[in-house]
Amino acid sequence: MAELLLELFSEEIPARMQARAAEDLQRLVSDKLKAAGLTFTSAKSLVTPRRLALVIDGLPLAQPDVKEEKKGPRVGSPQQAVDGFLKSAGLTSLDACEKRDTGKGEFYFAVIDKKGVTTAAILPEIILAAMNDLPWPKSMRWAGNTQRWVRPLHSIIALLDGKVLSGAFDLGGDKVAFGDKTKGHRFLSSGEITVTSFADYQAKLKAAKVILDQAERRAEIKRQAEAAAAKEALTVKQDDGLLDEVTGLVEWPTVLIGKIDDEFMSVPHEVLTTSMRVNQKYFALLDKSGKLAPRFLVTANIEASDGGAAIIHGNERVLRARLSDAKFFWDQDLKISLSARAPLLDAITYHAKLGSVGQKVSRVKALARDLAKFIPGCDAGLANQAAGLAKADLVSGMVGEFPELQGIMGRYYARHEKLPEAVADAIADHYKPLGPNDTCPSAPVSVAVALADKIDTLTGFFAVDEKPTGSKDPFALRRAALGIIRLILENKLRLKLRDVLGLTYSGYYDSVGGFDKNAPKAVINDLMDFFADRLKVALKEQGTRHDLISAVFALGNEDDLTRLLARVDALKALVDSTDGANLLAGYKRAANILRIEEKKDGTAHDGAVDATWLKQDEETALHKALTEATAQVTAAIGKEDFGAAMKALAGLRAPVDAFFDKVTVNAEEKELRGNRLRLLNSIRSTFNLVADFSKIEG
Repeated sequence: MAELLLELFSEEIPARMQARAAEDLQRLVSDKLKAAGLTFTSAKSLVTPRRLALVIDGLPLAQPDVKEEKKGPRVGSPQQAVDGFLKSAGLTSLDACEKRDTGKGEFYFAVIDKKGVTTAAILPEIILAAMNDLPWPKSMRWAGNTQRWVRPLHSIIALLDGKVLSGAFDLGGDKVAFGDKTKGHRFLSSGEITVTSFADYQAKLKAAKVILDQAERRAEIKRQAEAAAAKEALTVKQDDGLLDEVTGLVEWPTVLIGKIDDEFMSVPHEVLTTSMRVNQKYFALLDKSGKLAPRFLVTANIEASDGGAAIIHGNERVLRARLSDAKFFWDQDLKISLSARAPLLDAITYHAKLGSVGQKVSRVKALARDLAKFIPGCDAGLANQAAGLAKADLVSGMVGEFPELQGIMGRYYARHEKLPEAVADAIADHYKPLGPNDTCPSAPVSVAVALADKIDTLTGFFAVDEKPTGSKDPFALRRAALGIIRLILENKLRLKLRDVLGLTYSGYYDSVGGFDKNAPKAVINDLMDFFADRLKVALKEQGTRHDLISAVFALGNEDDLTRLLARVDALKALVDSTDGANLLAGYKRAANILRIEEKKDGTAHDGAVDATWLKQDEETALHKALTEATAQVTAAIGKEDFGAAMKALAGLRAPVDAFFDKVTVNAEEKELRGNRLRLLNSIRSTFNLVADFSKIEG
């Protein structure tokens, strides 16, 4: 068994592309090896800013020998057919073929022994194909070359069992030949490194100040950062995304600590941390109370002879300039109130078919005011005020510089103006929740504005047919729907979603031209289907079956998500029980018989059961039980006591089982058969008071 070592050495690969490129390289080479019949025991890809590496162990030295059979024409076929077969099989005569009786006649079969090709002969083609197939998000050409690559490519290590493979990557001008040499750290090492195996390669790189394994490099940065912070009794502000990015910027990390000038500490800490993170890739530090400390961590890619003093000084100078800009924006923004900024939103296009951001704000204000009555403790006036100011910080200097601070800066500006705290919090929280791991607003005013904003977004984009398709969701509508679901369920809100969507649609045709007043029903139906799909996703992790959600949604009259969830939970308890499983089987049996017989008769058997045609005790008992259960289920649903409704259904198990055991539905007498089919319909209609049981699997 042999080891393949591959390294693609280039100029610095953007950090955001590295992890995916390493995965793609491993996948592409592995898949092509398998397609060529070459198995292996392990594959691992590694990446640094200047190199993509792949090691595959346990490769055979050659493909296995295989025996192929090729079926030819029938014995006695015309010579032309025989000649064509021999040519396709690479044979010159029928002497190398066998005659076999297939049961449909005697046919020629060619048996071809195919000797496996050496792995060394196959690998160059596989490597070059994988390199050509690497899906870089962005790539470039350089010098006079026509072939694109992420950054100028300098060398390729391609070793099988320590021997250089024969091959070269054609750049459409220059060619980069396969070899056994690479380079270490750009500044801390010199000259080429010759390697013979992966272990030799990794060890020599470390000696040349390159930590090859990205996980090891990440852990080293984290260790140094925590140690540097601990020396000053501080802790590192957790930021896994930044840690991943910095890992992709250095090959030999050295973490140093710098100072933030006191004059900038009056600026909101989100501004400081965002500026440091986005512009400089610095880690923020926290004091014992959890507040931002006037210190930062920078990860250098070099060991400095002066212990890093010059690096720290240079980074402090650059940060001072950055934070001076941020402080300027902060000071200037405080001079203009949010209410004075709001009219500027009229000049910003929200969407070509949906008007301006100012028009969206007007719609959200009205909707938030209307939603307030469904949210316990929500002041409609405060909801209206917060919605009117929620987007105003978009035209501030700070958010213009750092868009990720939208909402957060609005809260600071609102507090500076001494607006009610509920209004300030709603401005900050109205974008939430941004994802499944984000916190969900619970303050009444925040909930109203967040709901109104998301419902307005969804309704508008669905109305102009800008729905998500496949994996494409450019306007994050799936996230908006999940946010609405979380806001409703986690705050146990009781509102009729169809009515709210209709109200939202009317807000659009009142403010934006070109909306069809007759279209809302179709738009609302599409949105309800969309919510059903998103609800399945939201509840999947809780172990709730998607078919139970479909069964309740299929009723068509359940748009109160809190009530719907309670109904689903009760339905789950029923179908998970022994009685429920048997009832489901009985329901499906009744529904199947009805479907077959109604198709045969060309009519629906949905009339009332005639008590005079109940001839057997079992059908009489079932009719009585169904009548009582229908009344009990209807009453329980009216009280929203879904547990009681399911209990009433569970009581039908014995009479349903007895009916199918003792009663022949397709009786010879026409009237008796029709009555029994109507009794089956009663089973179906009683069950469907709770949910559409035909949607339930099992």
